[in-house]
Amino acid sequence: MLDLLIKGGTVVDGSGAPARQADVAIADGKVTAIGAIDAPARRTIDAHGLVVAPGFVDPHTHYDAQICWDLPLSSAPWHGITTVVMGNCGVGIAPVRPEAREIVTWDLVNIEGIPFDVLDKGIDWDWQSYPEYIEAARRRGSGINLAFLAPLTPFRHFVMGEESMKRAATPAETATIAGLIGDAIDAGAIGWSTTIGRQHVGYKGRPIACRLADRAELAAYSNVLRERGKGTVQIALTRQVGYLLDDERELLDFLLTESGRPVTWSFLMDRHDIPDAASNTLDEIAPLIARGGVPQFTPLPVSSDINLKRPFLFSVYPSWKPALNATPEDQRALFASADFRDGFRDELATQPMGFTGNWALVDVAHVTSAALKPLEGRTVADIAGERGVDPLDLFFDIAVEDGLETQFTITLFNTDVHRVARLVNDPRVVVGLSDAGAHVDMHDNAGYGAYLLGKISRDLQAMTLERAVQRLTSEPARLFGLNDRGLLAPGLPADIVIFDYATIGPKLSPIHNQEVRHDLPGNGKRLVWPQDNAIRFTIVNGEVLYEAGVYQDILPGRVVSA
Repeated sequence: MLDLLIKGGTVVDGSGAPARQADVAIADGKVTAIGAIDAPARRTIDAHGLVVAPGFVDPHTHYDAQICWDLPLSSAPWHGITTVVMGNCGVGIAPVRPEAREIVTWDLVNIEGIPFDVLDKGIDWDWQSYPEYIEAARRRGSGINLAFLAPLTPFRHFVMGEESMKRAATPAETATIAGLIGDAIDAGAIGWSTTIGRQHVGYKGRPIACRLADRAELAAYSNVLRERGKGTVQIALTRQVGYLLDDERELLDFLLTESGRPVTWSFLMDRHDIPDAASNTLDEIAPLIARGGVPQFTPLPVSSDINLKRPFLFSVYPSWKPALNATPEDQRALFASADFRDGFRDELATQPMGFTGNWALVDVAHVTSAALKPLEGRTVADIAGERGVDPLDLFFDIAVEDGLETQFTITLFNTDVHRVARLVNDPRVVVGLSDAGAHVDMHDNAGYGAYLLGKISRDLQAMTLERAVQRLTSEPARLFGLNDRGLLAPGLPADIVIFDYATIGPKLSPIHNQEVRHDLPGNGKRLVWPQDNAIRFTIVNGEVLYEAGVYQDILPGRVVSA
């Protein structure tokens, strides 16, 4: 007898093949047949009028800590995601010695924007080594499938201590770190990750440790993958969004050569100020992409809700270093300072990075002061123009007057949906980059797949349904060697999403489609993208995890590896 029979749906199998109406039979966690099936089953789902597709594979998340307290792993399965890749950008929470837990935690606070109190209350620390971390995840269980990248920073810190934030490793230290990365790969990690991003500053505002790895180190860690003939390198590469600078191209070439494996990099974005930047970059580095140097791209407009207590967005600017991990009182004094403001103003004028000083893209989203309430929903540029003041000064004046409680929404990239549609159609990029689990008070982008299907494919008709599903499933799975995920075919695990193509996707702009919930450890706050009602079923390894948005109180997910 079958465990589950899905009847009459429009099967889009993730390969790019034409959709067809068919039944899907499932037993023992795997698809057993696709076609016209008349067999008894313990449960039958009527999928007439709905699309039956492989579960989506999210290639870029930061759920490394959240797996300790949120076993279903929201928001991913709410939006049809059944497999996530964690440990990106060189930051994570393993390996770790007990005496270094605070340092590892502050790295996560500064780089991934998760409050310290949330991490302090939520992480159970029942591991030291990376294999123990993976085993702890297996033991704990998960709603969806977990794929682990080994993040370089905690590995360097595990071996070098605080010296990891000051210098390159010695040959002996490098050999030890490489051995630990090899142990992680042998235990199931699907590769390793790092960053050169200047915005990635960790404990006490110091450069995150992996940024100090020299070429000898990177060669040794890449060779770990070459020797095993498997694994992927992920690197946060762009110091100027939309471009790869000459040294970044050379580094990508180096990693490809030394590893002999795919190297996926983030992030490629469409810039409103330089519309041809992303497409020109793809053309210029086409030979590197052909060798496996694959950029990640999200179809979503990229925006962030921020307040100035946790100023991750601005941490790339040297003038902001004193604000990192400072008390709110010290931050308010700093932001009120004319010297600080002038320094930041000069940096915006001479070396804009990330936020470029376009105050017309900064909205006052929420204030707590009654006197400031009339400003909500207006841009900083508009208010400053009305008052005849400098918008940078107005920005800080509002925040200081509101006790740093003001929420600003800053729209950064991917603002032109038609250019985004062209880029997401480019086969040289992999679609994903949700960053889910990070920057919890700034955004939740787990619904990028629903947006691609609803806005780009259905509404703009810029991509076929079959191609959109392929972009969300088999392509990111293959990039990381997860060859049994991302396809619907007999013999493969039954990770499936069943959705209504006619209604999927946000009814509002994704920027305004999120809500505040206080459901983190210690009643911590986060923004979430609520369940998409068009996602009728999320099925993981043959078991219904979510039905009509309701969690079924099971943990069918697995640790998956290449």
